[in-house]
Amino acid sequence: MNKLEDDADINNPKKSLSLRSKTYKNLLVISLGFLFLFTAFQALQNLQSSIHNDKNLGFVSLIAIYASLLTSCMFVPPLVIGKLGCKYTVVLSMFGYVLYTLSMFYPRYWTVVPASILLGFSGAPLWSAKCSYLTSSGIRYGKAINLSEDIVVTNFFGIFFLIFQSGQIWGNLISSLVLKPSGGKFNSTGANIGEICGKNFCPHTSISSHQETTKSTVTTLMSIYLGFGILAIVFVLIFLDKIKVVREEKKRGVCDLFIATLKHLKNTKMQLLIPLTIFSGLEQGFVFGDFTKAFITCALGIEKVGLIMICFGAVDAIFSLLLSKIVEKTGRPVVMIIAAIINFGLLTTFLIWEPTDNTIYIYYIGAGLWGFADAVWQTQVNAFYGLLFPTNQEAAFSNYRLWESLGFVVAFSYGNVFCTNVKLYILLATMILGVTFYGVIEWIRNGEIKKKNEYHLNEMMSS
Repeated sequence: MNKLEDDADINNPKKSLSLRSKTYKNLLVISLGFLFLFTAFQALQNLQSSIHNDKNLGFVSLIAIYASLLTSCMFVPPLVIGKLGCKYTVVLSMFGYVLYTLSMFYPRYWTVVPASILLGFSGAPLWSAKCSYLTSSGIRYGKAINLSEDIVVTNFFGIFFLIFQSGQIWGNLISSLVLKPSGGKFNSTGANIGEICGKNFCPHTSISSHQETTKSTVTTLMSIYLGFGILAIVFVLIFLDKIKVVREEKKRGVCDLFIATLKHLKNTKMQLLIPLTIFSGLEQGFVFGDFTKAFITCALGIEKVGLIMICFGAVDAIFSLLLSKIVEKTGRPVVMIIAAIINFGLLTTFLIWEPTDNTIYIYYIGAGLWGFADAVWQTQVNAFYGLLFPTNQEAAFSNYRLWESLGFVVAFSYGNVFCTNVKLYILLATMILGVTFYGVIEWIRNGEIKKKNEYHLNEMMSS
């Protein structure tokens, strides 16, 4: 495969059409590669807290994944990306996800936990390479067509997440078809669903054994997911072009990025972004670990997890694309405020509502609204990091993965400690703090832009 043109070439008008086709081709390839890979992983993640006979194994697996991801995001990316480049980093990292799926054929602590740790160490370079690839492509293409880098990068992340988040649809559709209804819901003598499930669900709550799945069913499901993982590796390896990272700094060593990541924390904007980034991990951890188990599996049965999470994934995917156009019209702050209001309303509703199998529409509405909010957090926070720190992408995205992973680890760690209502209060507090600090960043950024414009205006007038 040929590399994309360097900065000297993209200013040649004759090559603009070629650059456009190559840029969008690569955007489509990396997006589809992640779709195939995460069609398997996201569905597996949704089922971890419900599918194993040893119910703690699912939470332990998720904790191991995000704890190792948290650790590796400061060490592994420069080592792998520096040696292999973005393309082959993505390919190699995908093997970690495939091995994790393989461990599910014989789910024991000694198979699943090591595979989970390997996946975590694979996730850091995978996502760092993807973020650098999209940001660099967007910056280069924006220069070539004289369009705002902000708009192009946001649009690229929107397209990526449209395709990526649709994996929630396909993965959960597969799980809902394979996990046939067992007829079993929550089973506890002397208690109704509302008293046990939802906000009242606690770690000691026992869900009916009727919801357990057979070994042959799990094997069938894992075989399908394994096929998707292998397809992702082959697809990216064949069709994705190499790319030179725009404004790439000198190559870092393993410890160099760790130091750079810590130094980057001195940046005021980075500090203010931490609560919102942690919330991004917390809210995803809640959806995948608690909403699926405490609300859906407990009250309706495990076979409904896939169907309801399809609604979450569909809305998430659609708005991941539409948000780039909406942001062009309204600006990022408006969209962020709307997402915060929706998330606040959902969290408050979950604290008041007592789930029953007669109000199943609330599950779908709640999942859909959360999908919209998640689309905002995923696309806008990702793009915001790239736009705030375009010349220091490695350290910036390392911090992003670090703090988001911390949110996941915290969410899954207290999964077997706190009842659901406590987790909802934690989410509310973190979200309010994160959105407030985000507003401060926008205020600082607008002030900087205003000063810059005034400086250029004064220079033009003086000349």
